[in-house]
Amino acid sequence: MPKTQFAKFDFYDVWLPNLAPSQELVTFALGSQDEKSWKAFERRFRAEMKRPDAARVLDVLAALSRQTNFSLGCYCEHEERCHRSILKKLLAERGAELA
Repeated sequence: MPKTQFAKFDFYDVWLPNLAPSQELVTFALGSQDEKSWKAFERRFRAEMKRPDAARVLDVLAALSRQTNFSLGCYCEHEERCHRSILKKLLAERGAELA
């Protein structure tokens, strides 16, 4: 079965800016040094991902993951403190097949 990979690469085939945090939230994240601020970032990013344009893309990716392999990448050094870790959770909540 296809699995969705989450990785850090220096290239991409498709850029999905509506799955990125807003500039305001990126600035907030850069200052997040403790667990409390990271949780606040996650809560705010999840709210952004509930917007119709982002939610539809997440739904499509979750469905796509059951048919083919793809990766989501970012330039953040550590996945555990990157929006892609939250995207992974959001896709899992939508039934995506994850590696």
